[in-house]
Amino acid sequence: MPTALITGITGQDGSYLAELLLNQGYRVVGMVRRTSTLNFHRIAHVQDRLELVPGDLGDEVSLIHILEQYRPDEVYNLAAQSFVQTSWNQPVFTGDVTGLGVTRVLDAIRIVNPKIRMYQASSSEMFGKVVEVPQRETTPFYPRSPYGVAKVYGHWITVNYRESYDLHAVSGILFNHESPRRGLEFVTRKITHQAARIKLGLADELRLGNLDARRDWGFAGDYVRAMWLMMQQDQPADYVIASGETHSVEQFLAIAFDHLDLDWHDYVVQDPQFMRPAEVDLLVGDPSKAGRELGWEPTVSFTELVHMMVDADLALIRTGAIAV
Repeated sequence: MPTALITGITGQDGSYLAELLLNQGYRVVGMVRRTSTLNFHRIAHVQDRLELVPGDLGDEVSLIHILEQYRPDEVYNLAAQSFVQTSWNQPVFTGDVTGLGVTRVLDAIRIVNPKIRMYQASSSEMFGKVVEVPQRETTPFYPRSPYGVAKVYGHWITVNYRESYDLHAVSGILFNHESPRRGLEFVTRKITHQAARIKLGLADELRLGNLDARRDWGFAGDYVRAMWLMMQQDQPADYVIASGETHSVEQFLAIAFDHLDLDWHDYVVQDPQFMRPAEVDLLVGDPSKAGRELGWEPTVSFTELVHMMVDADLALIRTGAIAV
């Protein structure tokens, strides 16, 4: 039975990846930070099959102890300060966790057992002010937020350790991927959750920022499968994981509200407080390398994804369950 360690296991991607690995017969260890409030909603349905251990990307000693105790074959580093908007208000914290935290994971692996395979969660936000469309593995980075800058550091330090210490370290350059488990602070989930509340008579408006921003959106459950496939390859490499399609926030809005027989124009208010100091206008990925080398392709369409999220939020609100 192979052992996998997932940092960020309580997040959207961590929960889907934990499910996947358990179904593949892995022993799954999840690293969680000690906080005053525990948020295990996303993994509650599999928590009895997981081993949860306290640790922190800010503390390399804790990482070394975890690696020594559990001896994982694979480490998936999904933990980060992952909200772009927050990175503007907490740039130093974001740089420390999302950037330097990757170095601490890599260095702990180098010290304890260089044979451990590592996955680093890179991001399409690294492309930022894009210099070519679509974006692929060779596209230069031009990040437009402290989060994007930190992710570029994490990406290149992974490449550096791979080449310097012969580690089997890979980076998945994942474009936006959503699900019913997406945090409420993200624009996609904010739209579907508030649309459901409006439909049920619990709200009468939705405040958003830039409606023209375009993203390449896919389903998180598809994207964690790509993470696992990368780790099974004989040679480590980096891959863009994307749908290859781009849609605007306005298109997402229209599909979500139309699914509820509502006209979004009647409820949406543009609010300057949700505008970024520097916007990323157009992201669309080229996943052809992942298709060729990993045999990966998405299974959930954009419209299916939006409908899935709206339906899940309707059910969540109707049952009075806690939103994740």
